[in-house]
Amino acid sequence: MYRLLTSSVVAASLFACIGSLAAAQTTASLSTAQTTVQLKADATAPHLVSLQAAGQAPWSNETPGELIASAEVDGHTVPLHWKLVSGAGEVNSKRVTFIYETHSPHLRLTWEWSAPAATGPLEHRIRIENLDTRELWLPLQTSFRYSWSVPAEHPLQQIYIDKGAGRPSPIGTHEVELTSGYSWEGKSSTYAGDEEPREIIPWFMVERNGEQGDGWYVGVEFSGRTSLTLERMAGSLRGTVGLNPNPGPFRTRLQPGATFLAPPVFVGAFAGGRDGLGNVLRPWVRQVLTYPGTWEKRNYPMLVNNSWGSGMAIDEALAKRMIADSADLGLEMFGLDAGWFRGVGDWYPNPKKFPHGLASIADEAHRRGLKFGIWVDWAQAGTNTDPGALNVSDPGTKDWLVADTPAGWKPDAFVGRTTDLGLPAAKAHAENELERMISSYKLDMLEHDGYLVTRNCSRTDHPHAPPPPNAVTTIHGSGVAMPDTSNSTDVSYHAVRSYYEIYSHLRKEHPDLLFEICDDGGRMVDFGSASHGDYFSITDTYDPLSNRRAFYDASQILPPAMLEDYVEKWPTPRLENFRYMLRSGMMGWLTVMQDTNAWTPEQHTAAKQEFALYKEKLRPFIRDADLYHISERPDGVRWDGMEYYDVWYARALVYAFRGSAPDDKEHTFQLHGLEPSRQYRIHFQDGSAADRTESGGDLLSKGLSIGLMVPNSSELIFIEATK
Repeated sequence: MYRLLTSSVVAASLFACIGSLAAAQTTASLSTAQTTVQLKADATAPHLVSLQAAGQAPWSNETPGELIASAEVDGHTVPLHWKLVSGAGEVNSKRVTFIYETHSPHLRLTWEWSAPAATGPLEHRIRIENLDTRELWLPLQTSFRYSWSVPAEHPLQQIYIDKGAGRPSPIGTHEVELTSGYSWEGKSSTYAGDEEPREIIPWFMVERNGEQGDGWYVGVEFSGRTSLTLERMAGSLRGTVGLNPNPGPFRTRLQPGATFLAPPVFVGAFAGGRDGLGNVLRPWVRQVLTYPGTWEKRNYPMLVNNSWGSGMAIDEALAKRMIADSADLGLEMFGLDAGWFRGVGDWYPNPKKFPHGLASIADEAHRRGLKFGIWVDWAQAGTNTDPGALNVSDPGTKDWLVADTPAGWKPDAFVGRTTDLGLPAAKAHAENELERMISSYKLDMLEHDGYLVTRNCSRTDHPHAPPPPNAVTTIHGSGVAMPDTSNSTDVSYHAVRSYYEIYSHLRKEHPDLLFEICDDGGRMVDFGSASHGDYFSITDTYDPLSNRRAFYDASQILPPAMLEDYVEKWPTPRLENFRYMLRSGMMGWLTVMQDTNAWTPEQHTAAKQEFALYKEKLRPFIRDADLYHISERPDGVRWDGMEYYDVWYARALVYAFRGSAPDDKEHTFQLHGLEPSRQYRIHFQDGSAADRTESGGDLLSKGLSIGLMVPNSSELIFIEATK
């Protein structure tokens, strides 16, 4: 277990610097508490020499970094001859940069490693500036390339995580033995489908030395079309990380004075197995990537009631009834989901459903002490012709669409035709519309949904590379099903950068506004989104098992407070089943997606107790404690559980779930984090067992035994060190 410390406690360290990058070769080292890299600047290319976890054997990298070898100038391919610029780099305790230039055409490449926090991984960035007077076209610059020297007889295991997408995949958290000849590619984009192989949260780890061993990991801080590869040969482990090169050839335009930014990556080394890694990476994501103002809110993560339990039938009267009941239950925000607007692309309230507008709904929520947020698919156009609507047939905006619409095209109830945010005019319109909605509707939260950030576009006059001559130019639907072509990665590159700029601008103008990432559920869960939003919907399927599976997967590497489970109506013949349903969504951010007015008085009372418990006792663990996955991935039949452990207060929280097996009444969970020499008071929230005191040593060696008589039931166990 590690904690993020101040930089005065553990600082990144300088290993060696020959001159001020004045020599033909410069070596340097950069460190955090867990990770050290050795770096070298050769005359024509930089080199990551090694990566090492504290106290472990290093991973030695056999090959230098690979810089792009050519550029296209005036329709001709020109070779690039990179040379190290003496004296232009930077080497200090937090950053190492090596600068390379080529003079015909004149490009400058910055190869940077940094230690943004005292613990956790290091970040790596590559920037290419066009110092020439001519427009250039660049091929793909890989963000990170590695070739570790690994003896063939050493056992290795890879772990990677699927996105929750429309429904959590059958496996979710993959553990694969790396044998000679193994070849793998993980892909991520702005909208993950449910087909196999699944898109991954763009990250993976490699572990050696068996269970609870050491190893290394890498992740991408970008939401566009990215690729991570891993290949094991007889004596090496090699691969690449960065933008997806396929289908190729990739090319991107670089105007004079402009800069191409390869997606940033983070690279780290670890010990203590998967949870040892997670208890370093999750706090790092919180400290380095996420918006600190959100974590300053003591009621983060929140308890939310979302109107989608009533679907598109939502109107002013129903919204106010839901708000009243939300306040009575102790919930903290009301989310107005799809159904409030005049039409897709026409983001004004339907006057028949909301005759007094949305500001009056916000006022009612605020009067009752609730925050107010709305669902909006703000990059979509439709067919409405009212003033302010974004219409697919409008000559002024038709070119913003990713493709033409066929004759008679109509949007779905809440999905239209996607616009290309990479086009400045489309970006400006979206930014203005969002500003209007945030201000006039008095929003505390903005939830985006649907196929928002395009990964494909058929236009030839947008900033991205043009499509091939045979590309599809007229399509049905939103555009999510458009086939990938050679320009797809560049399309997503530009669209994602615009999306980030829009949200960064809104964050600056509205620092207290919350941003929910919801692209039809968990289809855009990645580290780039984590740096621009406040929480994710992690799956688009909301039953208890799906919620626990999606949480089990995403919480391996992302802060639990950012992971939102929607809780839908589910059969609850007994109160134990009702609590089981709620608690399956209460390990992170909880959003109730039911008409709570339909609950029985007994269920209302139980829910109020659960929500009060969440605010008083569960939320502090979710925000600040370490997390341990103390069971196999949930299957709904056997027992499963999670353990939070707060090292500062020497206390733990165990979520225990009994599955549907009729005779599986007892289970023992293996705990982590406790101090063997201390005594711990154990409290069973529902009274499934009498409170007792046990030593940390016994709990660690023998485990925590729990008995539940009702299938599909749960228990919360609080464990706290005695004085």
